[in-house]
Amino acid sequence: MKKNSCGGQSNSKPDRKAIEKKRRNDMKNLCFKLASLIPHHNFKPSKEIASQQDQLDLAAAYIKHLRERIEKLKRLKEEAMRSTEASSSMMERTASVGLTSPVLELRDFGSSIELVLITGLNKNFMLYEVISIFEQEGAEVVSASFSTVGGKIFHTLHAQAKLSRVGVETTRVCQRLQELIKSY
Repeated sequence: MKKNSCGGQSNSKPDRKAIEKKRRNDMKNLCFKLASLIPHHNFKPSKEIASQQDQLDLAAAYIKHLRERIEKLKRLKEEAMRSTEASSSMMERTASVGLTSPVLELRDFGSSIELVLITGLNKNFMLYEVISIFEQEGAEVVSASFSTVGGKIFHTLHAQAKLSRVGVETTRVCQRLQELIKSY
């Protein structure tokens, strides 16, 4: 090490205090920048400025929240993709069959059920009979819709169990619906 005339170190090397001060200032700036990226509604209402430790804790909690949200959205996307694939495969089946007989697809979502029924325009299909079967098996129809595309009618019903702890036996519902369809 070089010594200057006063017995101290040379000015060419920054001293440890200056290096440490610069490092602390850099960390302070980075913490401020990180805290500025967190939405304000995630901050706890406080008149005092949160300490750096509080800011880091909030940032970590917010990142964890975002990761959980991303995972949830991925699961929802996968479910939607599976549902879309199932619907498109059912559409392909109906196109290949030529709709000589109605196509029935029943999906069980735990406490709720979705029914997609595709029939031809020439079938005199009574929707109230399907709703009756749902109600007799312990389900309540919460929505029903239909649309006509080409020579096909697409019926979609959403039902949920009247008593969630008892549920609905979807195999029985499916069996009764198939019997109803065969009678037409």
